[in-house]
Amino acid sequence: MTDDPSSKLKKALLALPDAVVGERMRSLGLWPKDEPLPVDPIDEITLRSKLENDRLRLLAQAQGAEKPEAALRKERIRRLKESQKRRSLKKLERLAAQKQRAEAWREERRLRIVHAGEGVSAGLEGKATDEAQLTTRGLPILRDATELADALGITLSRLRWLTYHRRGVTVVHYHRFGIPKKTGGIRSISAPKRDLKAAQAWVFEHVMKPLPIPEPAHGFVTGRSILTNALPHVGKRVVCNLDVEGFFPTVGFRRVKGVFSKLGYGEQVATVLALLTTEPPRLPASLDGRRYWIALGDRALPQGACTSPAITNFVCRRLDARLSGLARHFGFAYTRYADDLTFSGDDRANVGKLLGCVRKVLESEGFTEHEDKTRIMGRGRRQEVTGVVVNDKPALARDERRELRALLHNCARHGWSSQNRGAHPDFPAYLRGRVSFACMISPSSGPTLWPALESALARG
Repeated sequence: MTDDPSSKLKKALLALPDAVVGERMRSLGLWPKDEPLPVDPIDEITLRSKLENDRLRLLAQAQGAEKPEAALRKERIRRLKESQKRRSLKKLERLAAQKQRAEAWREERRLRIVHAGEGVSAGLEGKATDEAQLTTRGLPILRDATELADALGITLSRLRWLTYHRRGVTVVHYHRFGIPKKTGGIRSISAPKRDLKAAQAWVFEHVMKPLPIPEPAHGFVTGRSILTNALPHVGKRVVCNLDVEGFFPTVGFRRVKGVFSKLGYGEQVATVLALLTTEPPRLPASLDGRRYWIALGDRALPQGACTSPAITNFVCRRLDARLSGLARHFGFAYTRYADDLTFSGDDRANVGKLLGCVRKVLESEGFTEHEDKTRIMGRGRRQEVTGVVVNDKPALARDERRELRALLHNCARHGWSSQNRGAHPDFPAYLRGRVSFACMISPSSGPTLWPALESALARG
């Protein structure tokens, strides 16, 4: 676009020297002849000079500047490098934080049990221990799993290994086998292996054994036996035996944990103690050439652990109290040997009412009667309580007495090694045990049986 005439005139005037401009303005009558032209103020001259210098500098920069596309590309590269640098720094910071958290987690796991397996880890944070109650009961004060491990004489990692719950495992802490029942069938036994057995023995000795045992309970109690369980029922007109179905498996993990919580232990210790003393039923299975033991149900008391009977005796405190009161109401005596409940009295008319109430109590306490094993025995037949005949006085069954006398007689005649048909590893000890048992039940048989035993052992 071309400049207009006024702009050309202004440019031309600015290009002329000041003297020429003044002379011209006077000749045209635009400025008085006797007055000189005004001089620019110093500030304006300085500002104009500065502006001129800035203009020249900018022109020089513009002449040497890059093209816009190249400048933008260069700026993008710069920003990309800065972004990459920031991301690298953030990644390093994030990795350092992850490492720090991992180390803190490892240290946390080393110092305490933070997870015990699926479905059994609730409450591991709870450490609230009732020390006063534990002291009153004479039980060891254990505030957390670390103190429990110290008391057991093992490391916390070892305790974690003994108690961690998995549905499928390659290593189990129990030997599993079956033994024939006297009434037929196979009884499944879960015997703890060495390390777990030692831990359970400590729990039994220091936690369960000091607890008072209800009077009706006679099973696995020091100073009580099948004989003390049978004595209250000697000479009664009617004796009733009931058996609890699945006694130990009925007492599950939550119930066992509740036992230790009631004693005064916090949830963390109660959880670990419950894991030490329970185990789910398992069956072996093979996968990819490896053998696994698969859990078939929830954790419960294993039959074969020394702690199981003591725990059930504590669990059955209320059951024993209710059944004792019920028996007294109907004029009966009541005792319990593990899962074997016995009632005896002289009023047969109340037997039906008594058993009906007993079944209701069992159900309300979470147990079930084994109906096939319920027996009602009158005076006209052999009355037997936990293997002891109680019709007139405690005694062995007649067929057992005869079988024992015949065995001792044959050992004396033919040598005891010829009579070891059951392949007992220590047959003499087996014979002594049977004679001791018979004499415990019936002391009057001692003068006959002990000499017979000596004669039997005289010949190998």
